Amino acid sequence: MPAINWNNTLRDYQIYLKLEKGLAENSIESYLRDVFKLQNYCSQKKGIDSPIDVSQNDIEEFLGELYDLGISPRSQARILSGINSFFQFLVLENKIESLPTELISQPKIGLKLPEVLTIEEIDRIEAAVDLSKNEGHRNKAIIETLYSCGVRVSELIDLKYSNLYEDEGFIKVVGKGNKERFAPINKALMKEIEFYEDSMRNHLSIKPGNEDYIFLNRRGAKLTRVMIFTIVKNLAKAAGIQKKVSPHTFRHSFATHMLEGGADLRVIQELLGHESITTTEIYTHLDKDFLRSEILSFHPRNKKK
Repeated sequence: MPAINWNNTLRDYQIYLKLEKGLAENSIESYLRDVFKLQNYCSQKKGIDSPIDVSQNDIEEFLGELYDLGISPRSQARILSGINSFFQFLVLENKIESLPTELISQPKIGLKLPEVLTIEEIDRIEAAVDLSKNEGHRNKAIIETLYSCGVRVSELIDLKYSNLYEDEGFIKVVGKGNKERFAPINKALMKEIEFYEDSMRNHLSIKPGNEDYIFLNRRGAKLTRVMIFTIVKNLAKAAGIQKKVSPHTFRHSFATHMLEGGADLRVIQELLGHESITTTEIYTHLDKDFLRSEILSFHPRNKKK
């Protein structure tokens, strides 16, 4: 029986994350980094050569060192979450009987609400697109896709024609961990994609292997994340938007406007591709802030005499 040391166990954990959990490579690397931090601390500071010997006290002391190093509570919470996942794996594999992280409280994190655009601001950004340029309709279609479908930038660049069901009004989106979901695609967006095809895409010399991707650059290859960020940043600046705008801002705006319009939180969770409802619940805070500002503005008791 192989020794239960850090190296063997982390190799097994990596295989578990890939095959059992179906996580993407960058997600796996993130989980492993969290455990590597604990491994280094336990090996160097505590002389612990096996993860099954790590106690609750060891982890609490490790978190204390992170605090002393000036690591933010948000980062501490993320690292603790990664460590907790590792020990859950050890329980599943019958390597340990209980979680040493079970009674450790999460570091308190101040709620940081994402920036949200108004519908008028989104219209201004779309209006800032120079449609006289070949890529104009493509850029407008990109903005509309980010907002009306609520997709992540990584999902946007991977959208494919083979996943587009125009008659049904949906497009299949491949999200984190290769999880699939369907996002509604409206007629206005389909019309904008057609304009993009006529003005640009149909005239490109498309590179082999890129034929199925919807959004392409002028060299006939699929767009990169950096290019999407650049397009969004330049259009927000041209529209005179003072807020810090990124591709993710449109996803936040999509969810917030859906909630304000009366959509069920579970529906929004499904549309965004959130694995946990708690991730989606941040938008209830946004909605409460909106309601509070409306009350302060319009309730007769709050009006100045």
